[in-house]
Amino acid sequence: MLGVLLLLCVLFSILTVTEQYPTGAEGARMLFDDVMSKTPPTTPIITITPATEADSAFSIALHERLTASGFRKSLIIAGDPQAVRNSLTQLADSVTGSTIIATTDAFAPIVTSIKQQIPSIGSAPVVTPPSYQWPTFLLPDNLRNVANQISVIAIIAIGMTMVIITAGIDLSVGSLVALCAVLVAWIIGRLGGQSASTSSMLVACITSMSMCALIGVFSGLMITRFRIPPFIATLAMMQVAAGLAYIISQGKPIYQIPESFVCLGRGTDPLLKIPVAVILMVILYVLAHILMTRTTLGRYIYAVGGNAEAARLSGVRVSKIILFVYAVSGLMAGLGGVVMASQLRSGAPTYGLTYELYVIAAVVVGGTSLSGGEGRIPGTLIGAFVIAVIQNGMNLTNVESYTQKVVLGLVILGAVLLDQLKQRRFRMLS
Repeated sequence: MLGVLLLLCVLFSILTVTEQYPTGAEGARMLFDDVMSKTPPTTPIITITPATEADSAFSIALHERLTASGFRKSLIIAGDPQAVRNSLTQLADSVTGSTIIATTDAFAPIVTSIKQQIPSIGSAPVVTPPSYQWPTFLLPDNLRNVANQISVIAIIAIGMTMVIITAGIDLSVGSLVALCAVLVAWIIGRLGGQSASTSSMLVACITSMSMCALIGVFSGLMITRFRIPPFIATLAMMQVAAGLAYIISQGKPIYQIPESFVCLGRGTDPLLKIPVAVILMVILYVLAHILMTRTTLGRYIYAVGGNAEAARLSGVRVSKIILFVYAVSGLMAGLGGVVMASQLRSGAPTYGLTYELYVIAAVVVGGTSLSGGEGRIPGTLIGAFVIAVIQNGMNLTNVESYTQKVVLGLVILGAVLLDQLKQRRFRMLS
């Protein structure tokens, strides 16, 4: 599947090659190189951009480079079109005919329109960073977006992998995401709302995730004590969790969450420029891989999925192993709900809708057998990225959402078909 993932990346890279117009510090660097090759340092340069974060980075970086290279007449104007017009009007008398106006490609039409209304600078040229051909899929922002968007599903898929390795299934994870997100928002609202402290938010997260883990334990009890098929037990808990989410929230989103809470879902590491949710996802996968490959508990999980009766006769407490994996599945779904609540800064009963399908798809595409006893945690991560890359690539190539559902369904069917063919071949050889 790693090869499939790489092939998908190559395919969508080829399909999304287009004209790129750089912004931010990179755009400033490219424009500076272009200006330096054509303009003497005595030329006044006015950098005009909107007052957004990326545009501010562009104007500041360009100004610093120009100043460091001897351009002493470098000015910055930032704001909406009216503010830009007012600033240019005030500078009109001091602007000479050799003045250059620097801006981004997106803002250039507005700047051109404004300067034409001011006769004294009407002839000043407007320069933008040079464009270049590059795949939209491979842009750093898009790659970070792919990883960040799949983080919730990938986190939930850790628990689902363990469940499926034991030959079970957990259909309740999508509803548990909604329940945990609603619980987090509701508890934070009761502990201070917008002014809630860090400790209050931590209590809300731990309480909500614990609730989801207990629901997972309850599902495991129904399966082990009363021999209810995992499909039916978790389907019932899916309805229960969804109902509780609607009852707690009264069917409405809850927004009483502090701004600082979004650091988990939207925050970015200042050094690596990687979303915090992605870092958390990687850490969890490393820990889960160690658990499944380097511990006795991990070997027991594989043993239960391979042959539960043989594992029992070997001294493995099968019931406790099943309780554990369903508890982990509930806990990971709860953590996914916390991350989603952080990303959206709210909790709503509609969160996590159909997530159980995407999670199962990621696990199966990653090579975990629905028959149990076979699967790898890293494979699940690759499977999650395969799903994410397919969705992102189809979005970039303007494939309609209904067609995307067809493609995703075929991907799941193909993965299950390959698994069944592999199992049949194994039985024939044995």
